[in-house]
Amino acid sequence: MSPSDTALRDPLTPRPTLGRPDDYLHSEHTLRSWLLTHDHKRIGILYLLSITFFFIIGAIAAGLVRLSLIVPNGMIFSNDTYNRLFSIHGIVMVWFFLIPSIPNTFGNFLLPIMIGAKEVAFPRLNLLSWYIFMVASLFTLADVVIGGVDTGWTFYAPFSTTFSSAWVVPALIGVIVVGFSSILTGLNFVVTVHTMRAPGMTWFRMPIFVWTMYATSLIFLLATPVLTITMLLLLMERGFHIGVFNPAIGGDPVLFQHMFWFYSHPAVYIMVLPGMGVISEVVPAFAQRRLFGYRFVAYASIALATVTFLVWGHHMFVNGMSEYASIAFSIMSFVVAVPSAVKVYNWTATMYKGAIKLRTPMIFAMGYVGLFVVGGITGLYLATLGVDEHVHDTYFVVAHFHYIMVGGTSIAFLAGLHYWWPKFTGRMYPEPWGVVAALFIFIGFNATFFPQFILGYLGMPRRYHEYPPEFQILNVLSSVGATILGAGYLFPMIYLVWSLRFGDPAPANPWDAKGLEWTIASPPPEHNFARVPQVDFEPYDYSEREQRT
Repeated sequence: MSPSDTALRDPLTPRPTLGRPDDYLHSEHTLRSWLLTHDHKRIGILYLLSITFFFIIGAIAAGLVRLSLIVPNGMIFSNDTYNRLFSIHGIVMVWFFLIPSIPNTFGNFLLPIMIGAKEVAFPRLNLLSWYIFMVASLFTLADVVIGGVDTGWTFYAPFSTTFSSAWVVPALIGVIVVGFSSILTGLNFVVTVHTMRAPGMTWFRMPIFVWTMYATSLIFLLATPVLTITMLLLLMERGFHIGVFNPAIGGDPVLFQHMFWFYSHPAVYIMVLPGMGVISEVVPAFAQRRLFGYRFVAYASIALATVTFLVWGHHMFVNGMSEYASIAFSIMSFVVAVPSAVKVYNWTATMYKGAIKLRTPMIFAMGYVGLFVVGGITGLYLATLGVDEHVHDTYFVVAHFHYIMVGGTSIAFLAGLHYWWPKFTGRMYPEPWGVVAALFIFIGFNATFFPQFILGYLGMPRRYHEYPPEFQILNVLSSVGATILGAGYLFPMIYLVWSLRFGDPAPANPWDAKGLEWTIASPPPEHNFARVPQVDFEPYDYSEREQRT
């Protein structure tokens, strides 16, 4: 008997509510009810639709970049067009997909349910954060596509204040404004976790996903204002010629890098920590075992959010910092690997002797672990001063970044999307197609980015679209891999949309998983719980199954 059949026949399990007036999807049908909603679940769905749109735009730009790199002589696009394409890809993917992807979608939908609350602490503020995100994102997207911003996603000074086009100014304003959406979301989550946990939901009964969202929210609140200040200084220098970053008028470009990376390295963990939370939910469910070392994983989440503020300088080893500062940042970069390794070891230990079910979310999760390990180890290479001197600003850095961001965040996003899709929609997706998509994405990703490690080690610099002919074979292989990867991403967009109409109705708990979100109907009622739950169980308690094993 499948878990779905068990859940349907168990008289204590809530029956599906799909299509009934009391589920959150059908409580009201009008567009106005969605655009003015205060329901955290609907706001999570609005974010899901929004970031999917931006992902498509960023992916198209990436595909055009890989198309250009098939030939070594730069004949497909001009220099300016190529610079604009990788700028569109970077700006859209980082600011409008990777950073908001898991926190604003899964975080909004699931965090209140996971702690037994009926809503977030500030529902109106939650809706405002989505409107701020949409206005700023669409404004910036129009600017970078129409105006042709060519600075990349980092907006490095003095290029962004002196040589780039005037269109960079609206892009800076858009990034500043979208930061306020992150701050409001982080504030909402922190207050919700502190004040709205159900009776019995102690700190060490919270799911690890909630721990990672809490840690991510702290980074939102503490790091985003630094980015805002940095971008405002860029605007002041651009508009009023105040010498802040431009050495020609008395500024210091290294100061910009210090300020930018003080935010942007924590931003890496804004992208990575939520993905770790997703994997910490998926692995126990499909191994049917208690999460190994729960408290260590929880503490590691807070440790990552803390130590990440102390390692920004490893992006700047070749930029004129003192040797002593470089050594200190190198040591701290190795230290930050420890809590990441704790999580990987604990996921592996959880799978050990588990009754593993190779369903789509678990396949994505296992792929995540492998790709994240490769990305993490190559990050230690870049934290080593001698190696970084050789591979800095080459395709080695591009490959490392994508193994962490794409191989980490987006794979975890897909794992979570498939895991909670029945809860979001009340429908099951076609499992065989999910497996095919996971395999295409894993194979395509490695075929795309692993050759770039070799390219970088051999000396090919990033952001160049002309290169020596001896690098062509590896670049063609990378572009072919990108085609496979694109097909892999396209599959879920098709079969998940198909499942909305034709998918089988989902039971409350199709995976036989643990957690409050699996104790309510699929899709959830408008107000989550008929009454406030009393939490008297330990997280990830699969002790009955473990005893049988």
